[in-house]
Amino acid sequence: MGLTRAQIEALLDENRNHHCEGLGPDRVCVRIEAIAQLPSRFGQFQIVAFYNNRDNKEHVALIHGNILEAKDVPVRIHSECLTGDVLGSLRCDCRDQLESALRMIGQMERGVLLYMRQEGRGIGLINKIRAYALQEQGLDTVEANLALGFRDDEREYSVAAHMLLSLHIQSIRLITNNPNKINDLARYGIKVSGRIPHIMPPNEHNRFYLETKALKSGHLIDTFGQAHLPEQADPPMVEGMDEEVLAIIRKYYK
Repeated sequence: MGLTRAQIEALLDENRNHHCEGLGPDRVCVRIEAIAQLPSRFGQFQIVAFYNNRDNKEHVALIHGNILEAKDVPVRIHSECLTGDVLGSLRCDCRDQLESALRMIGQMERGVLLYMRQEGRGIGLINKIRAYALQEQGLDTVEANLALGFRDDEREYSVAAHMLLSLHIQSIRLITNNPNKINDLARYGIKVSGRIPHIMPPNEHNRFYLETKALKSGHLIDTFGQAHLPEQADPPMVEGMDEEVLAIIRKYYK
């Protein structure tokens, strides 16, 4: 059971003439523009399209179940990856993470996936391909971004935070391995009550990429030691997981 028609109409009415002082130093203001049903191979979702005054990109939320005023909602914030999400690239774990998160949320009572148009960790598609080319010359993903004049990660989460506030979510359990997401959301007033790990088994093409994320970007991937990388295929467990999440994880890792 997702949002009811009455709830959808109330959200749209609330956002129709929405103006605000803005969130954070950039005064980010977000509003809901449209909501529709989205049946998918991962479950029944509703898709919410947002406008924002910061980057003019069309970010969306996929919601499963009734999340209005809910606490401890499982939330995945997924940054767009054309090469992985659409083209099936093996150089990253993005498509695996996207599909796994949707499949997990689709089996829960409720949950949200924010699909953010932040290609290439925020550097854009062309620069991402430039970074790939530098990696083929021996740089790792962090070194390649720095060589192009960017930070390791140019993403930020003020728009994502305002999207969650617009959906009236009280608190979230973030599906992530990246502590920077937790810290950024907390800065913008989102209550993160827990973390659900999201570790994908490596392949021969993305093993070094995942190592770099863990060793240089601080991602909470339990590896490295090379010999321990295959253990990413074991069930990821952290203290505080509830039985709903544990049951779904056990199902995946039989």
